[in-house]
Amino acid sequence: MDISNLLGAVHGAAAQGILWGIMTLGVYITFRVLDFADLTVDGSFATGGAISAILTAKGMNPFLSLLMALLGGMVCGFLTGFLNTKMKIPGILAGILTMTALYSINLHIMGEKANIPLLGVDTVDMKVEAMLPGVSKYNCELLLGGIIAAIIIALMYWFFGTEIGCSIRATGNNPYMVRSLGVNTDTMTILALVLSNGLVGLSGALVAQVQGFGDVSMGIGTVVIGLASVIIGEVLLGHHLSFIARLIAMLGGSVVYRIIIALVLFMGLKSQDMKLLSSIIVALALFFPTLKKKVQIWSARRKEKLPPPLVPDRAVEDSIDDSDKDPDEIDQKE
Repeated sequence: MDISNLLGAVHGAAAQGILWGIMTLGVYITFRVLDFADLTVDGSFATGGAISAILTAKGMNPFLSLLMALLGGMVCGFLTGFLNTKMKIPGILAGILTMTALYSINLHIMGEKANIPLLGVDTVDMKVEAMLPGVSKYNCELLLGGIIAAIIIALMYWFFGTEIGCSIRATGNNPYMVRSLGVNTDTMTILALVLSNGLVGLSGALVAQVQGFGDVSMGIGTVVIGLASVIIGEVLLGHHLSFIARLIAMLGGSVVYRIIIALVLFMGLKSQDMKLLSSIIVALALFFPTLKKKVQIWSARRKEKLPPPLVPDRAVEDSIDDSDKDPDEIDQKE
């Protein structure tokens, strides 16, 4: 095994993990903050990549194309929120409907082509490399993703501390109580889905820029990857953290997930088995809290079956001490 190749694979996986981590932050908003199982992610990720790829290929500044991808992802989230809150379609089904519709929409965005190569045009990572001569491609990707992710985490920390952000968090925690306080939970749900899918679209655009093409199928399995990254971040750093620490943990979970995938591929796993591996990782990560709880219950029951410690009661100790004394001394003591 070539150590240098292994380190290179890990380095590249870490860079990819940061870019995909922005998508994980979006998934965290819906699955953990809003408590909404949003399957739009598979479609909005590809939408972001499609918008950024086609606009960059047509000569638009790649950084501006990222903004357009962000807005495109927001529209996807709005559609799901509208179906759920206004048309009263269940959340999971609303996400599936939007995701299915987005496949055709993405094809139209890409000019009826399934793949848009970014050959002969400057992408965002090329722009960063031009500004930092001598810095490797992976380091430029790490720097680019790290700066964007840091800005997003700072903005999320600020926003979810505002009145509207707290209303979104409360809507996910107890919608009935929030509704009784006069908060429009439908609006909060739509807003959270808009923000979530906006981040997912931005992540898809960054991934398309870095890998050099946008593909209509690039979003397949994205929600599984995002959920795996969320759970890995929670398992590694725990649930009892401050909000900003949890956001950073989501980013760390994405990096760890990508490194795991890179190591497994480096050891010889075929690329067509990646989706299977992703599903196994998610299943194990979801099972881990249940397993941990079962172990704790088993340990507690095992302790209950043990005999109590042989420590005599205080009254028994006094009676034992008095039995060794003379009866007259006991009467005088009383």
